[in-house]
Formats: sequence, C-alpha cells, structure tokens
Amino acid sequence: MSRNQKLVITALALLTALLVGLSLAVFLTERDGAGQTASSGKALVGGPFELVTHEGETVTDKDFRGDYLLIYFGFTYCPDVCPTELQIMSTALEELGEDAEKVQPLLITIDPERDTPEALAQYVGHFHPRLIGLTGTPEQIAAAAQAYRVYYAKVEDEGLSDYTMDHSSIIYFMGPDGDFLGHFGPGTAPEKMAERMKELME
Repeated sequence: MSRNQKLVITALALLTALLVGLSLAVFLTERDGAGQTASSGKALVGGPFELVTHEGETVTDKDFRGDYLLIYFGFTYCPDVCPTELQIMSTALEELGEDAEKVQPLLITIDPERDTPEALAQYVGHFHPRLIGLTGTPEQIAAAAQAYRVYYAKVEDEGLSDYTMDHSSIIYFMGPDGDFLGHFGPGTAPEKMAERMKELME
C-alpha cells in the first residue's frame, strides 16, 4: 500500500473519531443543559473501574477519591490526535498553577493488546510528570469505556502490517467524589480548559 493510501486511511479514522466525539459532546450538553439527566440530576458519564497503572499497581476509581480527575481515553500507537490532546492536558495543568496539584491526569488505553504497563510507562513520560497510564484486560477496558460512553474499535487493513484504533476524543473532568463535572472537545485551547477547570473547582 502506498504512503498516500495509508494517509487516507488514517485521515478517515481520525475524521470518524472526531465526528463521534462531537456527537458525544452534543449529547452530553443537551441532556439537561449541562450534561445531566433531567430525571436523576446525575451525569451519564463515569463509574467504577479496576485497572492497572503503568507501574503495575492495580487501582480502582475509589483510589482517586479526593482528587479531581482529568481523563483521556487513547492509545500509545495513536499517530497525532492522542499526543495532541495529552499535550493540551499537560499545558492546561501548567496554566492552573498551584491548583494543578488537586487534579490527577489519567490516560486510559483503549488498546490493551499493545499497551502493557511497560509500554504506557515509556509513553506517559513524554507528557505531564504526574500523568498516570492505565491498562487492563479487554473486559476491564470495555467496562471503563462504557462507563464513560467512549467509542472505540480496532481498524485493520490487509495492506497494513499492523492495526490502528478508531475512537472518540473527549477529555473528561471529574470531581473528587467521582461525579462528572464537564468535558472538553478535541482541540480545546489549554487556556480555556484551565479557566473552565478553575471555575468548576471553585
């Protein structure tokens, strides 16, 4: 397969991820004007998970209680969308100043087949120093993705020696009690992200 064909496949995958992400963003904001259900007053995003950190430690969502969470679902083989969003997260945390200490950034892989703790350990080192990479069994990842309403799918092509992952691209901001506070779509300016997080933390 030619380089141009590979670029077309990658572009189509990224476009699909963007469209899914934007659709999710619209769904979240239109439910009750602020991403909540009208009946229960609770957001439809978030829930329990049990995963493994890039240091090999098993953790659950309860281990992060008391911290605000900035969560992104992606994978280490992602060509550009994931690194871009993780860099935005890192810059936004720098913009927060001292308030950044209240926020724990997380990368949850949607590619557990390749993203072992060792692979994640090498990857997260390129971004924020406190970024934690999380992986697990395919079933654990599926459960976490479902809780956060994340779309992902393996994309294979006979002309390629390896596969890629198609996925939604949304950054979630969760409260110290595990409740959904807000989300950020692809390409959100770090300054805007930091400003909104600060507002939600007040």
